[in-house]
Amino acid sequence: MDFPRTHGADTDSSVVEKHYAVIYAPGKRRARFAENCVQLMDSAMTAIDQADTEKNYYPAFIYGPSVSSEGFRLYYLIEWLAE
Repeated sequence: MDFPRTHGADTDSSVVEKHYAVIYAPGKRRARFAENCVQLMDSAMTAIDQADTEKNYYPAFIYGPSVSSEGFRLYYLIEWLAE
C-alpha cells in the first residue's frame, strides 16, 4: 500500500522547535502559553533586553508550537531566563 508523502514546510506539523521568547505571563505560574502571549526572539540576549517585567513580559526559553486538542497553538516553557 502506498502512503502519501508530505513535502515542504508545514506550519501545522507535529514537529516542535525550541525558541527564545518574551512571554506575557501575569504571575508566571503556567508552563504552557497560547500563541498570542508569545513573541519569538532571535536570541536569549534579545529576549532579556525586550522583556518588561513591570508589565508582565518575561524572557523565556520555550518549545513549540504544538496544536492542542482544541486546535490552539501552544508553546511550552523550558525555563525562565534572567531570574
